[in-house]
Amino acid sequence: MRRRRLLARLRRDRAGVTVVEFALVAPVFLLLLMGTFEIGHMAYANAVLSGAVEQAARTATIEAGDIAAADARVEDTIRMVVPDAKFAATRKSYFDFKDINRPEQWNDVNGNGDCDNDENFVDENGNGQWDADIGTGGNGGANDVVLYKVTVDYQPIFPIPFVGEQTLTATAVKKNQPFANQESYGTDAGACE
Repeated sequence: MRRRRLLARLRRDRAGVTVVEFALVAPVFLLLLMGTFEIGHMAYANAVLSGAVEQAARTATIEAGDIAAADARVEDTIRMVVPDAKFAATRKSYFDFKDINRPEQWNDVNGNGDCDNDENFVDENGNGQWDADIGTGGNGGANDVVLYKVTVDYQPIFPIPFVGEQTLTATAVKKNQPFANQESYGTDAGACE
């Protein structure tokens, strides 16, 4: 009888229910809150990176443009937002906008989409081999089109389970100013291996 009264009293007692409910809801709420903050931080860092890359690409289009200084400004700018960022920048120059990511011309005899089996090609970028991308490394010369790409890897500021290193990428395409005569495509022929 005494046990029944004790169990009935315990069933009616609501003291401590709030603490239990909070213990169940708080981790989920905090995880959602940290996730929201991390997404906001990532969006802000991406906007800062995109702006810095556009500015660096613009300043590198002039004849006296200092590429190393432009890269350093981008890196300094992103480190204000993401202090532990790993920074990597690449530039590829092309003769014209239509050449971006275009392979060198070749006679695809076997129709497999690869330059192989002694198929003939035109060495348009002058490096002595067939390339799937006609671009050459660096900032190019007068009137060349430059594809500038920056990649930033970093650990999230707000620790979220199962979320590792984040990667941001920004790309800018600009045409160098016509400070001299532009070189033309190469015309040497070669054979694919």
